[in-house]
Amino acid sequence: MVDPRQVMNFRVQAQQLDRVEGTLADTAVLDIGVQETGPDGGRWALAIRGVDVAASSVADLILLWTVRGAPHLYRRADLGKVAAAVEPFSDADAGKRIYDAARPLKAAGIGILAALDEVAAQMRAIVTGPTVKGEVSGRLAAVMPEPYLRSCRPCGATHLYEMPFRLAAVRAGLELRLDTSPPVLQRTAGFEKAVAPGDRFDLIRTYLRLLGPATPKHVADYLDAPVKEVKARWPEDVIVVMVGGEARSLLAADEPALESAAATAVRLLGPFDLFLQARDRATLVPGTAHAKELWPVLGRPGAVLVDGEVVGTWRPRKSGRTLKVAVHPWRKLPATARDSIVEQAERLAAYRAVALAGVEFAT
Repeated sequence: MVDPRQVMNFRVQAQQLDRVEGTLADTAVLDIGVQETGPDGGRWALAIRGVDVAASSVADLILLWTVRGAPHLYRRADLGKVAAAVEPFSDADAGKRIYDAARPLKAAGIGILAALDEVAAQMRAIVTGPTVKGEVSGRLAAVMPEPYLRSCRPCGATHLYEMPFRLAAVRAGLELRLDTSPPVLQRTAGFEKAVAPGDRFDLIRTYLRLLGPATPKHVADYLDAPVKEVKARWPEDVIVVMVGGEARSLLAADEPALESAAATAVRLLGPFDLFLQARDRATLVPGTAHAKELWPVLGRPGAVLVDGEVVGTWRPRKSGRTLKVAVHPWRKLPATARDSIVEQAERLAAYRAVALAGVEFAT
């Protein structure tokens, strides 16, 4: 039996949240992708794992639409293996990942993987230079047949379904320009997908390495893939451990790390940090009320991590060139923890290149 707190400690260490300094090359979360959503997204996630983001070359990073269609940062040098890793496992898997867009394609007798390849071919033909997403979408709508298209009331136009658009971009050898809104797509020089991702980038193994112990359903939910597809590819070199009465898998090589893990770091996790992306939310945050606060339908806050435990939420309050951080603790925190939270808020302000105007602790 493994205590849930030990699981949290293991993940803190596996994800290097207790690390003082590191480089892009040795940052483990870049193997699975770091979600770049919001001002405290991917590069803040790297910063709190010890990477000097300001000193690191942006050219060494690449932004792609990958898992769940969300934008993720990777090392540019790993692109070929990443492209192989994020491929749907099968036509059925691809159909689940594109949601309602699969229905008209199936009705028309079009295979989902074949459809993604067709969208990718058209996208690559359109994007010969940096091109705003809206323009790519409009030009795609003019050349794609009806099963690929939907009528969008908010836009008052007909365009491609969103998920096929996003998932086809990597297949087309297209990346997203950093810091563009609306998104700008451009061709990636020298793009060539690897034949296989290898163990380091295999998404099932990497999930277990960074977010284990886990079940096939946890991994499937993270990928938006069918559970049976994940089970069919489940690693053989795993051990079974019990967490809260549930049988889960852990890579056998990580058993010593799980048994010895201890966490002492204090961090302000961004709303979409990988640590919060684990699909066993009850392990991360046991209380229902706290879970609702941390994962609302809209407007997610960040999480306050103290010694391997999520102890509250935080929100930035930016005004001009200053930043306040509003912290909502879920229990009374010792003075040392509060002082460390203030230090992390100062770190956040420096990352954003603004002055910290204060940290407000809700009572």
